[in-house]
Amino acid sequence: MLESKEETCVIHQHCGCSACACELEPEEEKDEGQDKKEFLTLCISAVLFLTAMVLKPYYSFHLPVFLALYIVTGAEPIINMTKSIRRGNLFDENTLMVVATIGAFATGEYAEGVAIMLFYRVGEYLQEAAVRRSRKSIKSLVSLKPDYANIMENGKMVRVDPENVQVGDIIIVNPGEKVPLDGRVVKGISNLNTSALTGESLPAPVSEGDGIYAGSLNIDGVIEVEVTKPFAESTVSKIMELVENASRKKAPQEKFITKFARFYTPAVVGVAALIAFAAPLFDNFDFGTWIYRALVFLVVSCPCALVISIPLGFFGGVGAAARRGVLVKGSTYLDSLRMVKTVVFDKTGTLTTGSFTIDKIISDGMESGELLFYAAAAESHSSHPVAKAIAAGYGKEIQEDAVENIAEVPGCGVRATVNGRQVAAGNKRLISGIPEGVLNEKMPATTVFVSVDGVYCGRIDIKDTIKSNAEKTIEELKSAGIDVVMLTGDNGHTAAEVAAKLGITRFYHSLLPQGKVQKLEEEKNSANGLVAFVGDGINDTPVLAAADVGIAMGALGSDSAIEAADIVIMDDDISRINTAVKTGRRTIHIINQNIYLALGVKLLVMLLSVFGDASMWAAVFADVGVALIAILNSMRLIWKRSN
Repeated sequence: MLESKEETCVIHQHCGCSACACELEPEEEKDEGQDKKEFLTLCISAVLFLTAMVLKPYYSFHLPVFLALYIVTGAEPIINMTKSIRRGNLFDENTLMVVATIGAFATGEYAEGVAIMLFYRVGEYLQEAAVRRSRKSIKSLVSLKPDYANIMENGKMVRVDPENVQVGDIIIVNPGEKVPLDGRVVKGISNLNTSALTGESLPAPVSEGDGIYAGSLNIDGVIEVEVTKPFAESTVSKIMELVENASRKKAPQEKFITKFARFYTPAVVGVAALIAFAAPLFDNFDFGTWIYRALVFLVVSCPCALVISIPLGFFGGVGAAARRGVLVKGSTYLDSLRMVKTVVFDKTGTLTTGSFTIDKIISDGMESGELLFYAAAAESHSSHPVAKAIAAGYGKEIQEDAVENIAEVPGCGVRATVNGRQVAAGNKRLISGIPEGVLNEKMPATTVFVSVDGVYCGRIDIKDTIKSNAEKTIEELKSAGIDVVMLTGDNGHTAAEVAAKLGITRFYHSLLPQGKVQKLEEEKNSANGLVAFVGDGINDTPVLAAADVGIAMGALGSDSAIEAADIVIMDDDISRINTAVKTGRRTIHIINQNIYLALGVKLLVMLLSVFGDASMWAAVFADVGVALIAILNSMRLIWKRSN
């Protein structure tokens, strides 16, 4: 199912850990009893280990105690080593640890041998706990998939597979059930919990005529829903596909670790062999000393800290974003967010609410009511927010047979035949014959010009409102050193007004879709870093695809957003842009800390071990100690609740 699953398992093989943090596909959680059993085993082992260390100077029977502890704590790595060897993988984390610890016992370093295994198991336990917590945020999205849909057959309600329900069928959603498919409420009133889709915890009221989305939870009323999309095209299906494919896009750090693990382990085993058996030939055949140094070198060389903490860090970053309603399609985009220096915003539906209302109607040679009728009729089949505002302003039903030959002109408007008359409604690029005086007016809002039979008849001014938190979001982006640009198809006056209110100094107006792509490419060529584009994901698909990082806003129910964007914000909260940027920067910062810590300490102790200046305890710290620190450092991402 996952393209990267095989690649991910390469890391797993070299790490040997039982919980592969870089795998985004949710797997079954350990049951609570097994988790408690492992925790209890570790606690008892730790107590016995400390007891043996305290009593070691006074009693001679510490060897059996340490040997028993080694068997308890090392059983899993020994079994994993055996399985790896059977698969032909001779050089993984388990092999290094088992060889090194057996060697430690052979040289009388019993405590050190047990410590390696004990701390390794503690690290695994912490890693699994961190992965489980992060996975919950992502797994909640996959668990959106409902198990059944209720339909009526022969007067009885029966459960069927959602994939077998057809568009147009009526399904019944009872209180406490998940909405199985996208649809429209045809009967009933209720409240829906959409938190798994949007991150919004407040219930959303729905009634007859409202659209609802698969994955929502019905809270308190029975509703009947007409299905508008088959399951394969539903919102929840798109989200599930996104989550399942998230690990395909790997960050450079993860790709490095994949290649690193393939060649590193065989290399250090070869170096350890030279230290153990070649170096004594030049040192009076002192094999005992050099074998001990080789064992220390082997323990230090285990790449556990890197192969666990880096994927775990990215996994934690993706999970932290998902917990806040931001879906990241892969760790590479978390890395890209760190390098974003310019954010380009679409205006309508992104910086503004996109909820339009008619501001005023200015007719020319025709009654305003008649002008509104022709505009509403021409726009009656359009889903554009402006068209919906005009329809709402007209407030009456348009007869189907009154409108014919509808033709949408992208970026301009619509043409149609209404009651036998040729009607055009759109911007000045579509409508001819607009008086010069009208064109020279400062129009305070989006304007729809209307012509009938080629004669200009007037205009309808549409107003939009700026989102309440848009200004603060722009300020925070600027404070983070990010340039902000606005693109819009609206006229210059409206664009300037919105830009001034938001503190945006660079903006481009009167743009067709291809014009937005062109301006984005210009920004990419001139920017000092990567360029992100934020749009509503419906008519901005080409720009989302062209950006270094495409971010879809308010994407609930928008197939094009989920498909075209790299990052999907599941509600209409623009402040989540800052959340995404902060999460990306914080993730990479923590991962870099882990890399520098692990490589720095390991290289130092490996060098000291060759010259005999590092003990087995130093090796234990450089391996499992550093791994524990790196895991705990990565867990800061997973446990942090706010940015």
